[in-house]
Amino acid sequence: MDIAPQTLVSILQIIWIDLLLSGDNAVVIALACRSLPPRTRRAGIVLGASVAVLLRILFAFVISWLLEVPFLGLVGGALLFWIAVKLVTGEDEEHAVSESDTLWRAVRTIAIADAVMSLDNVVAIAAAADGDAKLFVFGLLVSIPLIVVGSTLIMTLIARFPIFVWGGAALLGWIGGEMIVGDPLVAARLGDAAASLATPAAIAGAALVVVVAAALRARRSAVHHHS
Repeated sequence: MDIAPQTLVSILQIIWIDLLLSGDNAVVIALACRSLPPRTRRAGIVLGASVAVLLRILFAFVISWLLEVPFLGLVGGALLFWIAVKLVTGEDEEHAVSESDTLWRAVRTIAIADAVMSLDNVVAIAAAADGDAKLFVFGLLVSIPLIVVGSTLIMTLIARFPIFVWGGAALLGWIGGEMIVGDPLVAARLGDAAASLATPAAIAGAALVVVVAAALRARRSAVHHHS
């Protein structure tokens, strides 16, 4: 079967985009599933990856409308800040919860974060596919194993080097900062300065998450120490 050069270029672009963008989803899944019992961890990873891909398919149908919705980036960015802080500080939660409850709590956290982040992924894949439905579906399918393998590798790193938890939270804060500046309403207010403010906003978002999470953990530690 002969493949046209342009199609081959599009396929390579989609794979590259998937490699770059699936990392965000993999980080969220790894952070949310790291405290699950070993026997339910794999289920959490597979369910989380499935949720990520299903959301991408859903967004593909309403993408042009979603991109124009004001406040969506603001709300999404704020949600990512909250999720990032929760993923760092929530590891000391009570362990009396049943395994199934813990699994579904992890999947719920993954679903919220993926709903926020999948929009950018779909935009990038749709642009590379250039209106070709088959290429678009190919891009979505390729992302599934990348997310599953990526989250498994990241979870292994987190188990050995806990600093990766903070790195993952900072990454979510970075994305949240970029989303807020990219919101149509904010971008319109900032005008030409919006593009130049994207990186400073991302750095501020990452720093905010780390500082707030560190403060909450220090406060919790002090409470436990005095009780």
